[in-house]
Amino acid sequence: MGLKRKEKKKGGLKSLKSHSGGSSVETSPERPVHIEKTAPCMSGCPQGTNIRALMNTISLAEKHEISYDDAFKKGFEIITEKNPFPAVCGRVCPHPCETECNRKEKEGPVAINSLERFIGDYGIEHGLELKRLEGAEDREEKIAVIGAGPAGLACAYHLARMGYKVTVFEGFPKAGGMLRYGIPAYRLPREVLDHEIDSILKLGVELKCDVSIGTDIPYEDLKKEYSAIFVGIGAHKGRSLRLEGEDSENVLTGAEFLNMANSGKEIPIGKKVVVIGGGDTAVDAARVARRMGADEVLILYRRTRTEMPAIDEEIEGAEEEGIKIDLLVAPSGFTVENGRAVKMKFQRCELGEPDDSGRRRPVPIEGDYFDVQADFFIPAISQAPIFDGLEEVGNPKDWVKADEWMQTENENVYAGGDVVNLGLVTIAIAQGRLAANTIHENLRGQEHTKPGNPPPVIGVDKVLPNFYEEKAVATCEQLSVDARFAEPDKEIAEGLSREQAIEEAKRCMSCGFCFECGECWNYCQDQAVIKPYVKGEKYTFKMELCNGCKKCAEQCPCGYIEMYLPGQAPVYDY
Repeated sequence: MGLKRKEKKKGGLKSLKSHSGGSSVETSPERPVHIEKTAPCMSGCPQGTNIRALMNTISLAEKHEISYDDAFKKGFEIITEKNPFPAVCGRVCPHPCETECNRKEKEGPVAINSLERFIGDYGIEHGLELKRLEGAEDREEKIAVIGAGPAGLACAYHLARMGYKVTVFEGFPKAGGMLRYGIPAYRLPREVLDHEIDSILKLGVELKCDVSIGTDIPYEDLKKEYSAIFVGIGAHKGRSLRLEGEDSENVLTGAEFLNMANSGKEIPIGKKVVVIGGGDTAVDAARVARRMGADEVLILYRRTRTEMPAIDEEIEGAEEEGIKIDLLVAPSGFTVENGRAVKMKFQRCELGEPDDSGRRRPVPIEGDYFDVQADFFIPAISQAPIFDGLEEVGNPKDWVKADEWMQTENENVYAGGDVVNLGLVTIAIAQGRLAANTIHENLRGQEHTKPGNPPPVIGVDKVLPNFYEEKAVATCEQLSVDARFAEPDKEIAEGLSREQAIEEAKRCMSCGFCFECGECWNYCQDQAVIKPYVKGEKYTFKMELCNGCKKCAEQCPCGYIEMYLPGQAPVYDY
C-alpha cells in the first residue's frame, strides 16, 4: 500500500477500458498537473529567501553530478540575491522560517538558520564575492543613505548592484548599527560582521563614518546633492520608565549599556545588577553584565515567559549562565541615596485581556509590592530613534512614516528598519531591499512591481511526512559556561560541519516542488509518467496514456502533483 494524504481531491468518475486491454475500471476524467506551491519556510521568511532552492541545490548535488563545493557556491548566490548578510543572519535571526517548517510535524524543523550560517561562513572562508546584477550599467544618479545599519547597508547593496553611486553616512565610528552596537560579540563576532560589510563596500559603496547628518552636515545639503535619500538611522535611544530617580548615575537604559559595552567602555556595574524587560536587549544586557563580573543578575519582566519576545535560545543561555528571571512584576519606583539608586520597588501582576500587541495585558495586583536592592539598574523596555537635525523626516512621537514601498511623505526620501518600526534584523534588510527597488523604479520612471497571484502556501496535510527517512535535527556544540566567562567575547555556538550541512539539507521535504524522488514514475502502471533525460529537469506526463487513477498525485510526497480537469489548473504569476 502506498502512503495516503489525509484528504484527496474529489472528481467525477466514469468507466474506461484499461490501456492494457483488460476489463473496465473506475477512473476519473481529471489529469495530473505540476502545480508549484510556496513552501511555508519561504512564506515565513521576511526576506522571501528561496530556502527550498537552497536546500535542493545541496541535497541534489550528487544526483545532478555537481560537487558540494559548487552547490555551496550556488547556495551563496541564492541567499545573497536578496540578503548580503548570510553569516550575520545565520547567527542573530530568530528564524521564523523554522517555526513554519512542515518538518516540525515529524522530528523537528530543518535547521535552516544553521544552514544559512554555514553558507555565509563558507563564503567568507572561500572569498566568495557579492556581484552586481548581470548587465547593470553605471548610472549617473547619486543616492545618499543615512545610517549604516542592516537596513541602510542592504539598501546600498541593492542600489550598487544596479549600478548606482551610493554614499552611506554613519554617525558612529564604525558601520553596522545595532548589529555592532546592540548585539554582543559572543553572538556576532566582529570579524564576521566586518567581512560582510566590506563585501558590500567592494561593490563601490562609499562609507563615511563619524558623520551625523543634521549636525555635521545639514540635511538640506543632501537634498540638493543626491537624487534620493534613504533614512535608516535605527533606534538607538532607550525608552524611559518615567520613574523618579531614573537619572541616577548607576541607571542606564539597555541601549545605552550595550552601546557602551560594545564600544569597549568601562562600566562600574558592581556585583548585583537588575535588568527590567523581556526582549533581546534585556537578555543581551543581562548576559553582558555577567561577563563584566556581576555575580548576581536578575531580569524582571511584567508578563510571563510565554510572552517574552526575546529569542528562546538566548533566554535559555541566560538561565544556563545563572541569570534569574522574575515574572509578572512591574517597576514602580527607585530609592535614591547620594545620587545613586540603591533599590527598586516592584508590583506583582496578573494577566488580563490581550492588548494591541495581541499579548495579555499585565494587571497590577493591588497592594502587592516588594523591593530589590542592587548596585546597577538597566531598564530595557524599548527603544526609539534620535532625530536631532532630521526633524523634517521624523520625530520622536510619530517616528518616520513610510508606505508599502518604503516611501515617506517627503519627495525622494525613503526609510526602513527600526526608524519605521522596531523589528527583526531580517525585516530591516528586506525593507532596505524594497526601498532600493522603489528608488530604482522611480528614477527610471517605471511602475512599482507587485507580486501578482503567488502560489498558495502548502500545509503539512498536503505532503507525506512518513515518506521521508527519520533523521535527527543537526545540533551544534556550545562553549561551557566556564569557558564563556573565561573568554567573554568568544562566540558561544559553533557552526555546522560540512557533513552536517549536507545531511541537514537532505532533511528538507521540498514542500510544493519536485525533488526528483521518482514516486510518480514508480506508481504509474500505464507508463504515463516520463523520466527526464537531463538531470534536474522535471518528470513529464504522456496524457494519452493516463487513465486518471490519481496514484501519481496521491504518492507525490512533496505535494507538487495535483489532479485537475483539462484546462482548469490554476495559473500563478511568479
